[in-house]
Amino acid sequence: MATLQSTALRTVDVARRTGYSVQQVRNLERDGVLPPAERSAAGYRVHAEVHVQSALAYRSLAVGTGPVEAKRILRALHEGPEARLLALLDAVHARLDRERTQLALAREAAARISAEPIADVRPADAMGVSELAAALGVRASTLRHWDAEGLVVPDRLPPRGTRRYTPAQVRDARIVHQLRGAGYRVGPLRALLPDLRSGHRREAVESALAAREAGIATRSRALLDASAAIRAILGPSTA
Repeated sequence: MATLQSTALRTVDVARRTGYSVQQVRNLERDGVLPPAERSAAGYRVHAEVHVQSALAYRSLAVGTGPVEAKRILRALHEGPEARLLALLDAVHARLDRERTQLALAREAAARISAEPIADVRPADAMGVSELAAALGVRASTLRHWDAEGLVVPDRLPPRGTRRYTPAQVRDARIVHQLRGAGYRVGPLRALLPDLRSGHRREAVESALAAREAGIATRSRALLDASAAIRAILGPSTA
């Protein structure tokens, strides 16, 4: 079985074992994701098991935290000190924990908002941009952005086209606010809004949040896989 000290691996061997192309392996070395390879007398790269584990760690980290942060973590792994590597990993896990917390809060709030009845609506119940922004704790420019993106489109009052939000639109804005806080992006939200407006609020929102939860779980598992490869590279603890 290969060990981290093995030095009989060609670039193509690393590529085959990690699912990358030969050029991608070279690029990963160039970017510091892999440590510098030794060279044979003929000038060919000679890799070790550490290059395989580094490439595998990067593949998982890229899923878990994105390629930019993944490269930063792998460079810290190879360049040290270890404390910096551990701090970067802790930050990634803390970010995921915050996302899970925000998701749970969004699920609770969206379910409560979706179930609110709207009855005895009067013109005076409508809200302007500044009023709704203050109620949600967002900037007025955020509401204008949601309007431009087709997320929450208010009525327009003549003659100047002043935005006014009906109670139903206010409720949609509150749901959008919760989903955005849980990390839901504009594109998927835009696709979700027809279901919200057709009265399927609870089912649509729960489906959206379940998809978000599945995405977080995928990233968590990827980080777990990356941790195994990083642990192999670091070797046994000296503590």
